[in-house]
Amino acid sequence: MCGRYASAKDPDALVEEFEVDESLVDKPLHADYNVAPTKSVYAVVSRQPEDGSEGAKAERQLRVVRWGLVPSWAKDPSIGSRMINARAETVADKPAFRRAFGRRRCLLPADGYYEWYTPTGENVPQTSRGKPVKQPFFIHRADGRSLAMAGLYEWWHDKSRESDDPEAWLLTATIITTSATDAVGRIHDRMPVVIAESDWQRWLDPAVGEREEIAPLMVPAQSSPLAAYPVSVRVNSVRNNGPELLEPLPLEEAVPGSVETNGLWPP
Repeated sequence: MCGRYASAKDPDALVEEFEVDESLVDKPLHADYNVAPTKSVYAVVSRQPEDGSEGAKAERQLRVVRWGLVPSWAKDPSIGSRMINARAETVADKPAFRRAFGRRRCLLPADGYYEWYTPTGENVPQTSRGKPVKQPFFIHRADGRSLAMAGLYEWWHDKSRESDDPEAWLLTATIITTSATDAVGRIHDRMPVVIAESDWQRWLDPAVGEREEIAPLMVPAQSSPLAAYPVSVRVNSVRNNGPELLEPLPLEEAVPGSVETNGLWPP
């Protein structure tokens, strides 16, 4: 799964990196090194021009969305906190995601994401509840560029407000996950789907809606190798937020059994 990630780049940098035609970000978000569900995040989408010009090419836009998809048919937006991830294996069939999968796919830029590894062995420290202490890892592109995480977005209308009221509409998104591979799979068996740059146009294009055309894009990262390293357990609390969360944790400070014995991060 993907339950936390980092997004510290400013909108101008994302506009350039993702070749965005139009930025609809009125107020830039603060650099966020501990993005959690229901927070506002950046999303790259492709939409037809607002003037409805016939035959006009869809424009790539940068927007702000809330993480946690709220289906258009939901009675209230609270369901979004349970819709932060959609499984690639079932996303085309699940009622909550099916319509968005056909026409409203997006990219969620990330500097990287966090995943927690549960070590085993006799020397693993225990929590107060008697469970193994988990070691958080930061997983990112080896070349330092943004992860283009595959997502879906949806509009939800608050029916207590008129349609022309800007406050009546909520824009939300979810991250699609797939099975993890290589060293990342040893940390956790799921990971975000990462869309290769060569496939961005096809993934975003609302005119491409056939499952047979889209499904092949939802695979583990291959063209952009991922790297992982342990980080401080400070990331466990959403109250902690700063660039220090991304600093590699000295191996001797990592939870015993989470690094050396499993080869997740060679010294």
